[in-house]
Amino acid sequence: MKIVFMGTPDFAAGALKALIEAGHDIKLVVTQPDRAKGRSDKLIPSPVKEVALEHDIPVFQPLKIKTPESVAELKKVDADIFVVAAFGQIISKEILDMPRLGCVNIHASLLPKYRGASPIQRVILDGEEKTGVTIMQMDEGIDTGDMLYKVETKISDEDTFETLHDRLTLLGAKAITEALPLLEKGELTPKKQDDSLSCYAKLIKKEMGKIDFSKSAAEVSRLVRGMNPWPSAFTFLNSKQLKVWKVSVTEEAMLSESERTFDAGKICRVSKNDFSVRCGEGAVNISELQLEGKKRMSTKDFLLGVKLEEGTALG
Repeated sequence: MKIVFMGTPDFAAGALKALIEAGHDIKLVVTQPDRAKGRSDKLIPSPVKEVALEHDIPVFQPLKIKTPESVAELKKVDADIFVVAAFGQIISKEILDMPRLGCVNIHASLLPKYRGASPIQRVILDGEEKTGVTIMQMDEGIDTGDMLYKVETKISDEDTFETLHDRLTLLGAKAITEALPLLEKGELTPKKQDDSLSCYAKLIKKEMGKIDFSKSAAEVSRLVRGMNPWPSAFTFLNSKQLKVWKVSVTEEAMLSESERTFDAGKICRVSKNDFSVRCGEGAVNISELQLEGKKRMSTKDFLLGVKLEEGTALG
């Protein structure tokens, strides 16, 4: 198929690579403009642009995709379909109607639930047992178009945002390469979304990583996993920010009598390998962390240089 591919981050780059390897004719790649990164302010190309350049595919980087100039540029391209994955801009109806097969989106959740910008993190935060990728026929709404094809994966208790993102990147690549031949042959049946089953996964912001120990240990654990590696879950120890990278859960019934006497947010147990913080229900055992100004490390190494006592309050 002749394709215009629109996408920006690693999730999209995986799909672009798969389409190229499957033999599709990528006529144009549309991605966000290069962004400054780090103290040097050096402009860095998006992962999607890097893949395009590796394969000598033309790249278009509009500040706004809906301007008349951008629309005119897209009209020059002879494409059967536009494939969109985490592009980062709203696409107008004029663009959606251009190719004969329309525009399809690779969405990192099982629609209709978790429309929006941060579905991968939200499924972890909400304690979902499974997620996946939906190939969707795009319309003017945000992730509201008809569903064409789905692949699923289970979410384990060990999954972080990073591990789930990487798995869904592979699933997205698999789904789009399986769906396009079926779509071209007319063998996919569009299915309308039930809006009553939908929720919106709003954009994750740094402040959302602040740990509220009054919540259950299970909820705190999901926050830590869902915010790893970005923006990270955090609390404070003696007025210094303490990033929490890895925890395990001790259920309420498994706490000792002495551990139950502590208020939420207070350290209720200290060993040489880790320490536990009392939550609204149960406790979390912190085994990997990062104190402000220090590198990420195991709690065992951290405790070699920092003396913690039971009753110390975090937050």
